[in-house]
Order: sequence, then structure tokens, then C-alpha cells
Amino acid sequence: MEQNEKANRAIHDGEEVQKIWSWGAGTDGQLGTGKLEDELLPQLLHLPSLTSSGPISLLACGGAHVIALSSGGRVLTWGRGTSGQLGHGEMINSLYPMPVTSLQDYFITHVSAGWSHSGFVSDGGCLFTCGDGSFGQLGHGEYRSHCSPVRVSHFLNEHVKQIACGMRHSLVLLEGSQVYAFGSGKRGQLGISMDRIKSVSLPEITHGLEDVKIISIAASGDHSAALSVDGHLYNWGRGFIGSPDSHFPQFSSSSFLFTRAALGWNHALALTGDAEVFMLGGNYHGVLGDLEKMRPANQLPDSRGAILEKVPSLDGVKVLQIAAGAEHSAVVTENGEIKTWGWGEHGQLGLGNTCDQTSPQAVSLSGNTNRGASFKVYCGSGFTFAIMHPCDLF
Repeated sequence: MEQNEKANRAIHDGEEVQKIWSWGAGTDGQLGTGKLEDELLPQLLHLPSLTSSGPISLLACGGAHVIALSSGGRVLTWGRGTSGQLGHGEMINSLYPMPVTSLQDYFITHVSAGWSHSGFVSDGGCLFTCGDGSFGQLGHGEYRSHCSPVRVSHFLNEHVKQIACGMRHSLVLLEGSQVYAFGSGKRGQLGISMDRIKSVSLPEITHGLEDVKIISIAASGDHSAALSVDGHLYNWGRGFIGSPDSHFPQFSSSSFLFTRAALGWNHALALTGDAEVFMLGGNYHGVLGDLEKMRPANQLPDSRGAILEKVPSLDGVKVLQIAAGAEHSAVVTENGEIKTWGWGEHGQLGLGNTCDQTSPQAVSLSGNTNRGASFKVYCGSGFTFAIMHPCDLF
């Protein structure tokens, strides 16, 4: 609480407490620059309204929209809104961050952005969703879209901790570590049945994790993933390169203990407790780095080819944070450097060009003069955000 009060005082006194950059695909206004165009280099944003409720503690980047969560529990959204995913009560795009006013009576603690839907979790364990519902991914028992957040009634007597929104499906983690899923299930990403399921519109429990203490969940494309308290990585849904679809969670028998996971459309990143980065699947657009030098780590049971690989270009580099876009990757190193690689067609790598990169490249942030700051990086489908948190506040 003292940190929040300090941050808010600094903002009202006109001090600079946080910097935010964006780059990549911007034709739906998702970059927050006020322009409808791609940016090949990081753009320093000047948006006082974005931090008016305190510093931004979390960003969620979707297909072409962004959700910002402030340290004060307030939510702002911008970018593509044609399915209602911005939660503003209408289905139009927004060039600039606007508050989600219907959530102002709640203290929001977690948010997630899918391809065209959004999820919000309050400190009281309430879950709200909005946006495209044509595959049942909003969890309301119907296939309608909603332009304002609607509470998911299935969890009225439960305490929701997290939501993870994929392309057309959603995962929910309850306080008791149970995982539920709803939406499209054609690639097994719901983990609810061995049969091919088109979609479900009400939450159903994901099988195979009932006796596992899950601490975080992730979803992107037709993939789902979860991390257990003992560091095991579970994944299910669409098969990665060389592996079939999995209708139930599979776990890595790796000796490494993972602390974070990030999913793209064809690849996954996993961060170990020793600050090393491993990848799973995806040799498209170089998202796996230097393919010829990859060293297999462990093969997932029964996956017939899906192998965790260490990213060789990051050998000896301690990584603090990972992020995955549709087909690009980003990391933040111990010394505060941001590195990106993979698909670069829209400038989402922030290197000043539209080239793909097969190994991590350093990104230069204009206006970055605070060498004592820490960074967080976030990836959308073809765009990237970076936030600088001054160390005296966080």
C-alpha cells in the first residue's frame, strides 16, 4: 500500500515514475500511439491517462487489443474493439486507453486478452468476460458476444484466481488449484474429453490435473499450459512441431524446475528457477533460435517429437522474464536488456526493420536514461510493449 501511495503522489506531483514503449502492428490502434500504422522501432508513449490510477502493474496483449491493469485495481483498454473485447459498451476500436467503467466498483487483480475476447478477475474472486463469444469462450452458456464485462455465473460460489484467454478458448484457475476450460475444443485445448469437441459454452473441469497443485495457467492459439507448484510444465491442445494434438495435459519429466511459461501459436517458452530459457515446438520464422545448435533437454511423455530445447544464444545469460507473441518471442535479462526474435513482418521485434530473426537480438529503447530500472515486456499477436519500473517504486 505504501508503494501505491508513493507512486500516486509522484504522478500527481508531475514526477516521471514509469515509461511505456510499444512497437509492431498498429493498424487497429493497439500501440496507443494515436496512429493507425505499424512502428518498426519502440515508441515512447505519452499517455497521462494510462497511469492516472497508479503505475501499470500488468499488461495483457491480445490479437489487436491491450488491457492495462493499474496498481490501484483499475482497468483500461484500447485497440481493436469490433467484437466488444474492450468492454466499453460498444463494438468500436479505441486509439487511446479508456477505462472499463463497469468494473470500477471492483478491485481487479488479474486480466487476460485473447484473440478477440477479454477476461477480468477481482480480488473477491469474481470473473468477468466480454468480447467474441461465438465459440462459447466467454463461459456464459451461450454463443453471443458481449461489449461490456459480464460476470461468469458458473463461478458465483467459487474464488477465481486467474483467467487465460487463447484464440477461441479460455482457462480458469480457482483458488483450490482446479482448472476449468470453455470455448473451442477442436484441438483438445480444453482437456475435457478424448473425443473431438467443437466447443462448449459453460466451464468444465480439465481432466488430469485434479491432484496437481497448479499455480499459473496460460493459453494462446489452440494451446493450453499450466505450471505446478513443484515446477512441472503441463501442456495440452494443438500439437507442437512433430507432435500430435493432446486432449489431456502432459507434463515435462525434465529435471528442470520451471517458474514461468508463455505460449505462442506454434511455440512455448519456459523459464527455470536458474533463469534459463527453454522452448517447445515451432521452427517457423526462427522462433526456436538457432535450430542447428539446439540441444535437446527432455521429451514430453507420449508426445512423439515435442522436445524442450534450450535457447543456445542465451547460454550464460540470466533471464528474468519471458513473453511470447503469435510467432515471436521476447525476454528481459538480468541486466535489464530486452531481446526479441522470431517473426518480424510488422516490426514487432523493434529492430527498425521487418525481417525475421533466428536468434535473440537486443532492442534499444529511446528515452531510456534510467539504468537502475527494471523492465517487463509483453507480446501481442504481432506487436510488443515494454514497461520500465523505476526500482525505487517496485
